[in-house]
Amino acid sequence: MDTQSVITRTITVSGGRFAPGHLGELTQHLPFEMVDEALTATRTTQSRLRDLPSRVVVYLLLAACLFPEIGYPGVWRKLTASLTGLPLVIPTTSGLAQARRRIGVAPLRWLFDLLRGPAATVGQRGTWWRGLLVCAIDGTTLTVPDNPRMLARFTKHRGNHGGTGYPQIRLVALLACGTRTLIDAVFGPTTTGETTYTPHLLRSLRPGMILLADRNFGAKDLITEIADTGADVLVRLKNGRKMPVLARYPDGSYLSMLGRLLVRVVECEITISTTAGRHTGVYRLATTLTDHQHYPAAELITLYHHRWEIETAYLELKSSILGGRVLRARTPAGAEQEIYALLVTYHLLRTAMADATNTQPDIDPDRASFTIAYQAARDQLIQAANVIADTVIDLVGTIGRHILANLLPARRLRVCPRIVKRAISKYQARGPNIDRTSYKATVGVDILTPADP
Repeated sequence: MDTQSVITRTITVSGGRFAPGHLGELTQHLPFEMVDEALTATRTTQSRLRDLPSRVVVYLLLAACLFPEIGYPGVWRKLTASLTGLPLVIPTTSGLAQARRRIGVAPLRWLFDLLRGPAATVGQRGTWWRGLLVCAIDGTTLTVPDNPRMLARFTKHRGNHGGTGYPQIRLVALLACGTRTLIDAVFGPTTTGETTYTPHLLRSLRPGMILLADRNFGAKDLITEIADTGADVLVRLKNGRKMPVLARYPDGSYLSMLGRLLVRVVECEITISTTAGRHTGVYRLATTLTDHQHYPAAELITLYHHRWEIETAYLELKSSILGGRVLRARTPAGAEQEIYALLVTYHLLRTAMADATNTQPDIDPDRASFTIAYQAARDQLIQAANVIADTVIDLVGTIGRHILANLLPARRLRVCPRIVKRAISKYQARGPNIDRTSYKATVGVDILTPADP
């Protein structure tokens, strides 16, 4: 006789018209009460109960960041896929658009300001260095639709082959290295440069941090403003800049002045060797950490390499999540709403990843796969799984278990030319004889001792 087995699954979500308002397991990091508080604080709670309550619309905007390849009606289907048997509405495209306009930007901005900040860690490697929280700052651009309303505020980049083709928004972020959680961010038209946006981020710097920055942020006034917050700085300077030698230290560094700010300078020659040859570059680093015994020059050079983590974070935002796509929004206000939703969603994913690796402090957070976390979060949303936390809090969760079961191998140094591997054009603008191989590499560092001026 044939036997049949029946598997049942209980889904616990909010009731009635609020049921589609969730983010799968990530809802535990952004519970209903938090979203309701954001709506109350920004006075965007619906005045009467609608088919699309404001709380549901907030979760819809965040869920859309997990599914950038489909429109909002498709995202709605993902949110309601497992809510069978419930009397759910099927909103029209125009209804979803009206609901997004109704709540505006304010609640998403409020949530970002509430959630942003370094994740709690237990002294994990790459997160702290000699008692200082390692942070990085840098900028990038996001692309928006090409229409008159966008062009009234945002501009296209000029350049070869006609420029970018689409208007762009500049985003400057302050990031906690290791966990890559967002400490703060600011964005706006690209007509304003990265260093002009940076003062808006100074509110989030404090003593006990060390900020890593590239040459673009090496202006003396800006570095002085950052140092005035109490945070320390490790910034690369242009090699041709004249720096007075006030005192020399045994580790090869020397004391100097950057405007009115006393700094310590480390100059080094870094050689990358592969089977294809060697490449050498000269770096000049300046830091407010003037104690050469407690903060050795060789360790500062190694520490500066962590600045690239913010580049990886931007890759995760623009490639892993957006897939190189133009933002959905058709208006400047809609773009601002969408970017805040994107920042909140990215931060929630990174928080879930930090919680998972934090249970095993010997694991470097770099070994957590963002792609695994992203795909697991998508699956949990479609299943409406783990929306409401049990009485016993599971710090790892399903997303975390996927992360820990699929850790990346320890990172090895590899180099590859920074060129487009698959260009939009069918023509090979740089020629067919470009070596695109990724090579294993070794690094040699020599600290240089400049002559007295």
